[in-house]
Amino acid sequence: MANWARKFLYRIFCVLAMLVSVYLIVDFLVSGTFDYRIFTMFLLLTVVEIWGIIDWRRNYLLMQQKESELKLYKHYIRPLEELVKEIRAKQHEFDNHVNAILNMHLTVNDYEELVARQSAYITEVIRDDDSRRYLPLLRISDKVLAGFLYSKIVRAPSFIKTEVEVKSLEIISGISEHHLIEIVGTLVDNAYEACTKEMNRVVMELDSENDRLVFLIKNQLQGMKLKNIHRFFEKGYSTKTDSDRHGLGLYNAKMLIGRYHGEIVVSMEKMNGADFICMKVVV
Repeated sequence: MANWARKFLYRIFCVLAMLVSVYLIVDFLVSGTFDYRIFTMFLLLTVVEIWGIIDWRRNYLLMQQKESELKLYKHYIRPLEELVKEIRAKQHEFDNHVNAILNMHLTVNDYEELVARQSAYITEVIRDDDSRRYLPLLRISDKVLAGFLYSKIVRAPSFIKTEVEVKSLEIISGISEHHLIEIVGTLVDNAYEACTKEMNRVVMELDSENDRLVFLIKNQLQGMKLKNIHRFFEKGYSTKTDSDRHGLGLYNAKMLIGRYHGEIVVSMEKMNGADFICMKVVV
């Protein structure tokens, strides 16, 4: 018998048990007599009803979670599809660039000049093609996370330079998809909001170890004292001027990570002489 059929029959049984329980209560109230056998049957039927309610509630919550994850998939898979379309559309341009490089020897006089011109041409093509920087996101197994990160990157202020490094293509995590997006989204928003035109670098790293996602994000931040780093996750604490409207995102993210027995670590790091705040999440 199919699983859905068993659940359907079980729920019919729970309804019948409830009806019989109501009948026994009414019969007891009307007759005023107590029969331990009827009372025992009533208790058994009540246990069945309670178990049925618990089972229904669990299935209902699971169904809601699946619907939420489906909405996330439909919403964030679109940016990834747009990236794929953009790359395919540039295939024709790529063919033109290859032909230009192959025929460049017809317009130069010596080997050294050919090498120099080809190198300059290729460097310019790569620099102008921003989509190439985010190709690693296309290869990871979690397409919802990939689409979400890409949508965040392309919608960030134009002065922000985002670098993405994928260390593992198989992204595995025991956390639900919508909670994962909530946590990662908080960290990304926090990093982008801290950026200025002078301190505009953000680095993201994606990895997986021991069936857990490892997400690391770094952003430039100047003038931060080491003793204040650990206050980032305090409720209401914020480094922003309008702190009354902030200070809950990282706190809520930490609470959510704790529910899944994960961990979040914040530290300071120097890269190319600049100070970076690093936040590492393992869930």
